[in-house]
Amino acid sequence: MRKILIAALLPLLAGGCLRTVATVATAPVKVASKTVDWTTTSQSEADRNYGRKVRKQEERDAKARRQAYKDCRRDGREDCDRYAGR
Repeated sequence: MRKILIAALLPLLAGGCLRTVATVATAPVKVASKTVDWTTTSQSEADRNYGRKVRKQEERDAKARRQAYKDCRRDGREDCDRYAGR
């Protein structure tokens, strides 16, 4: 009987301590989940990064094509249309 009485009164006597205990107990789990979230890449982030990579590569290719076309025209060659994308 005494154990039941103590168990029933324990939350009342502890007051705000239970919330603090719960916060301290869950803190490592929250830190670990936040760390995993920071270190992993979601599918949408991966897609966005891949799209950015492809666009940058296309820009580099277009710039190289324009430069090759200019060089070809400067040299007076007649097969320059292949660099102009025609």
